[in-house]
Amino acid sequence: MQTDRPEIEAAVQLYLDALHEGDADKLATVFHETCALTWEQDGKIGRWTRDQWLDVVRKRPSPKREGLPRHDEVLQIDQSSPGSAFVKLRCAIPPRFFTDYLSLLKIDGRWQIAQKVFATRLDAAAPAA
Repeated sequence: MQTDRPEIEAAVQLYLDALHEGDADKLATVFHETCALTWEQDGKIGRWTRDQWLDVVRKRPSPKREGLPRHDEVLQIDQSSPGSAFVKLRCAIPPRFFTDYLSLLKIDGRWQIAQKVFATRLDAAAPAA
């Protein structure tokens, strides 16, 4: 199977750049409108729709504007079919550090994030870049 790795990487980079810039409109272009963001906290599942999350992004100061360093690291890309892929990555909005599990689907010829499951940890001392 021929892979779309460069296109998947481009979608992930768009996500990471938009997250750092706090650009909710740019994030909306890479997250499918039906996407949900899900996490575990204190043994319970938390969930936001894409639009709920974008509203949070719009209301908080951007990491770029705050002068926060980037901690982006793509750990795994697995394209399982011509239209589906999985990406595991790390990123941060210090002092919060995230591990994201992104499920991507190729819709209308474009890779979009269809689901985001993430874990977060607080760390007062950011890891060395």
